Amino acid sequence: MNRESWLHLLAPDWITHDLVAAAEACPRRLRKAPHDSRFPIPDSRLITIRDLKSLDDYADCVTLQDETWGAGFSERVPTAILRVSQLIGGVAAGAFDETGRLVGFVFGMTGLRNRELVHWSDMLAVREGLRGQGIGEQLKQYQRDKALALGVKSMLWTFDPLQAGNAHFNINHLGALPIEYVKDMYGNTGSTLHGTMPTDRFIVRWPLDPPAVPPGANTDADIVRVEIPADFAAVRQEGADASMRWRLAIRATMTDLLARGYRVVAFERPAGGSPCYLLRHGA
Repeated sequence: MNRESWLHLLAPDWITHDLVAAAEACPRRLRKAPHDSRFPIPDSRLITIRDLKSLDDYADCVTLQDETWGAGFSERVPTAILRVSQLIGGVAAGAFDETGRLVGFVFGMTGLRNRELVHWSDMLAVREGLRGQGIGEQLKQYQRDKALALGVKSMLWTFDPLQAGNAHFNINHLGALPIEYVKDMYGNTGSTLHGTMPTDRFIVRWPLDPPAVPPGANTDADIVRVEIPADFAAVRQEGADASMRWRLAIRATMTDLLARGYRVVAFERPAGGSPCYLLRHGA
């Protein structure tokens, strides 16, 4: 799932499946969540990233999933799967502060897609109040290194096309481009972050080796621009009707363009204007 918990503020979907990560990886560009005064902010230089190993590690990871997506989240990854996945090329790793407390985790699986060995990045979450410290990016790079060691050349994950923060991070920062649009990919997850909105998702592909270079649009080519809200969280506050209108409009537009051979090549966030995807035919 696109469950990565990087964003939360700009994309309550990285917190859901590969996604609060954007805020984590680009702390200079994104707002920080308010800090929980019960816990000290860890020094990012003292954060240890390692595989989950003990039963306590796995249990703490499940607890953090509940804290991030809500206790009713149906896509929670249980202790047994976290542990077994590591035996067959999966990644289940945590970020630990100097006291040994789990402050974030990443989970992904390795397998074949269209006869290619790929790694699917399923979840990434960082504790609320500790986001914006670079912890998410440390986890992501650790996951990348583990996948490369297995001979994996591409990482896949999903994100909500209406989340401008995630689109900017994935496309412009990492160079991970959308390759497919999936309608209601996860259905009703029971997450308080998702609500009752259809969970439409882009599947993105991140080339791992050599390191990806952020893409750019060729202004001489046939470019189509598709606008999205600058802050979809604000749209959701207007009510379900406004959110659904955006969801259905982007679904219809993107599925039509992709079916006609257009591909996303860049994402723009112009000052004073609406953010937009740039698509080029035959890219």
